[in-house]
This record gives sequence, structure tokens and C-alpha cells, in this order.
Amino acid sequence: MPDTDNAEQALAEACAKTMWENDACSRALGFTLHSVNPGRAVLQLVVRNDMLNGHGTCHGGIMFTLADSAFAFACNSYNQNCVAQHCSVSFLQPVKAGQRLTATATERSRLERSGIYDVVVSLDDGLVVAEFRGLSRTVKGTHVSGDSL
Repeated sequence: MPDTDNAEQALAEACAKTMWENDACSRALGFTLHSVNPGRAVLQLVVRNDMLNGHGTCHGGIMFTLADSAFAFACNSYNQNCVAQHCSVSFLQPVKAGQRLTATATERSRLERSGIYDVVVSLDDGLVVAEFRGLSRTVKGTHVSGDSL
């Protein structure tokens, strides 16, 4: 009998691999997928000069997109296509060029077709610079077939 935890982890990783290959936006922005587990994902980004706003700090849209991508990898880790139904973000601290952001998405609730995920965006020293909440909704389709696992 297969180990359920190992099977769930393998499925989450297979889903993430497929999603990453199809996620041109995250790759183009320089995000890296640090880790994925069922209902959890960690993405990182080193803020570049071309990501700064008129105040000389990281554009909020960049931080939102990083958090949204972490949310997407977390909620799609069960091999069921999942999209954002609603998202919100609170920006807490400014971020400068050269600083690395880590977005850690964690599942809070998943029932039937809906899920709630919180994403904490932090710097290397642990300072939280943004908090994001995403509500997910499953839709038709899967990421990988049984033959791909």
C-alpha cells in the first residue's frame, strides 16, 4: 500500500511542475518556486530596479503578483484546476531594490469547491512586508494525468 503522504507530496510537486512550465508571467518576473506541499507553496523574488515605483520602492503590483502566484501554486496542489475568486492585500512595509521577498502561502480552509489561503510576504530577516488573502474556486480540469505521476 503506497504511503499517502508521499503520494500527496508527489502529486503536489507534479502539479507545480506543470503549472510552472505554463506560468510565463511568474518566470518572466524572475520568481522562483522554492517549495510546494499539499495546500502550501513558497515563492521568492529579488526585487529589481525595474520593479520600483515612483517612490523608489517595490511596486505593490509586483508584491501582489508574487503573493498571488504563491496562492495559485498552493491551491492547485491537489490536481484540480483552481482559480482565484477574490483576493486582497495589505502592504505593511516598503521594500527596496536588491531585497529578497518570500511569499509563503498556507491553506486555511478547503471545502467542496472553495478554499481560503493566507500568504505572508516577508524579507530574509523575517520582517513581514505584506499580507494577502485569497479565496479559491475549483473549475473543471486537472493538471496531470495518472500516467504523469
